[in-house]
Amino acid sequence: MATDLQRLTQDLRDFAEARDWEPFHSPKNLASALSVEAAELLEHFQWLTEAQSRSLDPEKRDEVGAEMADVFLYLLQLADKLHIDLVDAARRKMVVNAQKYPVPVDPPA
Repeated sequence: MATDLQRLTQDLRDFAEARDWEPFHSPKNLASALSVEAAELLEHFQWLTEAQSRSLDPEKRDEVGAEMADVFLYLLQLADKLHIDLVDAARRKMVVNAQKYPVPVDPPA
C-alpha cells in the first residue's frame, strides 16, 4: 500500500507541476480545499435517513466516491507538503484511540 500511496503522491506532484499549480498548493490552501471537498461529500447525505445513507443507488454511490477521491487527493497533497507519513500517522492515532476508548470489560446491558 505504501508504494501505491507514494506513486499516487508523485502523480499528484506531476499533475500540479504540469499545470503550474505548485505556487497555489500551500498547506493552508490545501487544507481549505480539503474542507470544501469534505463539505461536498457531506452534502450527498444531508437529508437522508440513516437507512438511506447505507443503501445508495449506484449513481449516487459513484458521486460519493468521486467526492471521497477529492478529499483523499487533497489530504495526500497536504501530507506531502508537510512531510507527514499518513499511514504512520494513522497507525499512531489508532494506538491513541485504543488507549482513549478501551474495550469495556463488562459490556453495557
